[in-house]
Amino acid sequence: MAETPKVVTPSHFPKPRGYANGYVQNVTEGARILHISGQIAWDSDARIVSSDFAVQFLQSLDNLIAVVREAGGGTEHIVKLLAFVTDLEAYRAATNAIGEGWRARLGKTYPAMSLVKVAGLLEPGALVEIEGIAILPPVSPR
Repeated sequence: MAETPKVVTPSHFPKPRGYANGYVQNVTEGARILHISGQIAWDSDARIVSSDFAVQFLQSLDNLIAVVREAGGGTEHIVKLLAFVTDLEAYRAATNAIGEGWRARLGKTYPAMSLVKVAGLLEPGALVEIEGIAILPPVSPR
């Protein structure tokens, strides 16, 4: 089984807020790496759930977590996220709501993470897209 990832922060770096600089994990035989495609804030009918930035961010995160769970993992297995946002000021204005929603979903787990401003996303009305990597435990034999 894969051991729990350990956060890596060089001692001379400032303390990260809302992300980890890196993770290291010893992976044993049978552990699996899940690459998660970019998830946007749509529902099961492929409709964007809201025009509110924080709502979209958290729905995108929920959709990503659903992929991890479907693959047999949990939020503790997410080691890397990359968020694409169309509006940095909207992101900054929503950080309190995003932080509260984050903690409700992931506790104080903060994977290695990057956030990039983009000119636009493929789906009309999408303000956020989040992709990720998770290291999952081996599948138990049935």
